Amino acid sequence: MAGPRQEQFVGCLIGQCLGDALGFVVEGYPASHCRRYVRDYLAAGRAGEIGRPPFPFGQYTDDSQLARELLQSYLACGGFEPADYAARIAAIFSEGRVVGRGRSTEAAALRLAHGVPWHRAGTPPPSAGNGSAMRAGPIGLLFHDDLEALVQAAHDQGRATHGDPRCSAGAVVIAGAVALTLGVRPLDRSALLVELQTLARRFEDELADGLGRMETWLSGPRPEAARQIARTGQRPGDPDDGWDGISPFVVPSVLWAVFAFLSSPEDYWATICTAIEVGGDVDTTAAMAGAISGAYNGVEAIPLPLARRLNDRGTWHHQDLVDLAVACHATKTTTS
Repeated sequence: MAGPRQEQFVGCLIGQCLGDALGFVVEGYPASHCRRYVRDYLAAGRAGEIGRPPFPFGQYTDDSQLARELLQSYLACGGFEPADYAARIAAIFSEGRVVGRGRSTEAAALRLAHGVPWHRAGTPPPSAGNGSAMRAGPIGLLFHDDLEALVQAAHDQGRATHGDPRCSAGAVVIAGAVALTLGVRPLDRSALLVELQTLARRFEDELADGLGRMETWLSGPRPEAARQIARTGQRPGDPDDGWDGISPFVVPSVLWAVFAFLSSPEDYWATICTAIEVGGDVDTTAAMAGAISGAYNGVEAIPLPLARRLNDRGTWHHQDLVDLAVACHATKTTTS
């Protein structure tokens, strides 16, 4: 597969952060509210007029904070080192820097901070949130040229916080979607889905089976696709109760992110609108879909005026994120 351009490294990170920030405005809201937000703000050219109090527009959440930490770890170590990344997860939680923290990730971070080894710290089943998948997009860039290493890295970065195999499957699918679409024009949707199913099935079958139904969902009515995806893979004890839309459960949230991208692979903005309009955990669905779309289309496809407003409580602005992605691209190019 073709190596990613610098613009794709930048696009992956900025695409994730902006999708996250746009979704954060209505995270946890029902589908009806999110559809109105997409119609009245995103589709009407008014994106960025409202934020998520007490944060102004542009704040991104733990989804992108932890993807950023992964890239910082890669840059500092000259490669992916799970122990270093796990230490960074522990630190960002211990220092109270996380926005919109997930319970399973926070519990694992506490274990990491207390000295539990990274490969034993992950929250065990049946907890299967999307915390490991939401930050896996950059893995697809860093290991685009070695699929076996990609699978291992996606699994390792995830199991520091999530021990359920469904979480590893989700992380591998998001990383794989980034890697397998690089340089592919036009996109072969059927071939991509077959490859993603194969990757997911290394860990469990439910996500893989959902990917096998993706073409049917894409060709049918979107509300019905959303309804079916939201229920896919549910087991007793999974964290879906009370969510109107896509819950933080890893299987439907990863499926909806892939659905959003494949609905409009050439159009970043349409992908983000689809990721958000479903309701529920939409900062995460938009972050994952945005990472894939941003990597595929490059940063030039992302609206710059909105991207320039990205920040993490007054730090890690747009240019800081760009510089990080550029540095990681240079490191990857040098070490390949």
